[in-house]
Amino acid sequence: MCTSFTYEDADKNWYLSRTMDFEAELSGRPVVIPRNYHFNSTVTAEGFAGQYGFGGAGRDLGGYFVVDGVNEAGLGAATLYLEESNYSEKPLADHVNLGSPEVVPYLLGHYASVAEVKAAVAQLNVVAVPNPFMKIVVPLHWVVADKTGAMIVLEQTGNGLEYFDDPAGVMTNSPQFPWHLLNLNQYPHLRPTIEASTQYGDVKATGFGAGTGAMGLPGDYTSPSRFVRMAYLRQNAEQVSGEANVINTLSHLTSSVNIPKGEKLMANGGSDYTQYRGYMSLNTGHYYFQPYQDQTIYEITLSEDLLNAKDAHEYPVAQAQQINVLN
Repeated sequence: MCTSFTYEDADKNWYLSRTMDFEAELSGRPVVIPRNYHFNSTVTAEGFAGQYGFGGAGRDLGGYFVVDGVNEAGLGAATLYLEESNYSEKPLADHVNLGSPEVVPYLLGHYASVAEVKAAVAQLNVVAVPNPFMKIVVPLHWVVADKTGAMIVLEQTGNGLEYFDDPAGVMTNSPQFPWHLLNLNQYPHLRPTIEASTQYGDVKATGFGAGTGAMGLPGDYTSPSRFVRMAYLRQNAEQVSGEANVINTLSHLTSSVNIPKGEKLMANGGSDYTQYRGYMSLNTGHYYFQPYQDQTIYEITLSEDLLNAKDAHEYPVAQAQQINVLN
């Protein structure tokens, strides 16, 4: 479930992208959450409300669940699956206690930067409570980025909620984040260039041309392979100017880890697939949504009217591919 990465454009603006890969139909839509919007909590009776409004992907289930987004201050966050998550069995005194699906809306509503999140992590506690939608305790970790380019991964695996600086600018799923960084040491040879020729006895192997420098780049859909593949692509991606050109580039990059239905089957026979791709402009606050069933890219803007509204505003998207007919 899921690949996420940051991208810096030619004008030094930062973006956070993610694929939402999951078997259960989440039916997420673009949504704008206003300032001071009240979220119900599965842990505390009072729930929570934050000072910042934000746009992202979510679903109204008697109150919004938001799995990724960007707030008006330029903080972006996304949920990703982590089997090794080890949540607290009960709420802790003098902590902010949250269910795992509540972490992203809490972060986006309360903090303006990665530095602020780092300072607050010790006071946050994720509690093992079932998700009302899935009826299970959902094992997650989270990526957080801001418009300075800073990116961290949050994981709770037995020592409380911890953060890890993410120098690769990429995250996927299990194993835990430090393992993925160590695993990159197996791929120092990857290059976007033509590989140099090699002599084998009297035979000179020259390769078959462009692309030979990336031979060995993992191409499957496992989490470790997607991490390496995206780290390589992010490192070598063209830096373009203009937000529309950036979103086009991000769409091409995420296509390399986009999972079509039927290519990754679960033990129960269900298909884990990319339900949508989300692109967050951390400088402008624009959120872009590209669903599986219609690869048109939809944009929402954090206008003052929406940020000051009393209720969240949800946007429907097409349920079948739109085609521009030319003749």
